[in-house]
Amino acid sequence: MVEPIYYNGTKLLSLSDINGNKPEIYICTSNRSAGKTTFFSRLLVNRFKKYGEKFCLVYRFNYELDECAQKFFKDINTLFFKGDTMTSIRQANGVFHTLLLNDVTCGYAVSINNADQIKKYSHYFSDVSSMMFDEFQSETNHYCSEEVRKFMSIHTSIARGQGEQVRRVPVYMISNPVSLINPYYVALNISSRIHEDTKFLRGEGFVLENGFNESACLAQESSQFNKAFANESYGAYASQGVYLNDNLAFIERPKGKSYYLATLKYNGKFYALREYTDKGIIYCDTNGDETFPYKISVTTEDHNINYVMLKRNSGFLTSIRFFFEHGNLRFKDLQCKECVLKCISY
Repeated sequence: MVEPIYYNGTKLLSLSDINGNKPEIYICTSNRSAGKTTFFSRLLVNRFKKYGEKFCLVYRFNYELDECAQKFFKDINTLFFKGDTMTSIRQANGVFHTLLLNDVTCGYAVSINNADQIKKYSHYFSDVSSMMFDEFQSETNHYCSEEVRKFMSIHTSIARGQGEQVRRVPVYMISNPVSLINPYYVALNISSRIHEDTKFLRGEGFVLENGFNESACLAQESSQFNKAFANESYGAYASQGVYLNDNLAFIERPKGKSYYLATLKYNGKFYALREYTDKGIIYCDTNGDETFPYKISVTTEDHNINYVMLKRNSGFLTSIRFFFEHGNLRFKDLQCKECVLKCISY
């Protein structure tokens, strides 16, 4: 029997970003049951008890705010805070909840999908010192429309006040590894940079830890329930931390005959999508044909009268995602990979 070892985020919190500055976004991913949520939840409560620092819990949809105090506090209450109680009060017709530790306000809970309403109540959150977004990757790829924009709006609403136009409010983003093309990895340009052996990754304003907890893996694998479903991909996701919805796609050029599928325009450059039917592979390179009739603009900035936007090509993009999730996409270089990941991101 292996002695359980739980996650410790001390190293992640000590890191500087790629420019040597103190980051404002801390991203933590690992296999399930590693203790990520427990570590950061305990951190938030301890900081409130010691320094009076209030926190904000971020959820995706409004219905998730129900029983938010119990969901957040139940486990750490039993482990670390046995003499304390946490409750929540529904505010502004359910737009947000106020959290109370021993009847004293310690923080708030908000949902991303309520970003526009949260903006109207931003003065309530001027005393928030940090935010936590657990499960920022959806196992079912069910995200809010324009989720990253709404998430940024939530942070902007909170990071104001106290005589400052913008305050530093760090965000702890926690998740199991689900998809390399989740909207946050794409927006932060992580999708094209992260590799199987990446442990820590620095970006501008953020740091990421891609961890693996061996004792959690062994515990999951020893479960008789999980053994019964040994052939299911979810088992590997839960125990080993492999990306549930992805197989790694590669930078290499296929050989053989191909036919031209579409031209992608991304950041002012033209990319070509070709299908190698005998190999079941779709390949992207930089030799995009501007005269080809089927052309897709990846971003709004790339859109003009001769290009159609992504939403009008949802069926085509679903097919490309299928190839990606089955490991059948190939790229000429990292720029091509970035273009396609941006195009097919959820």
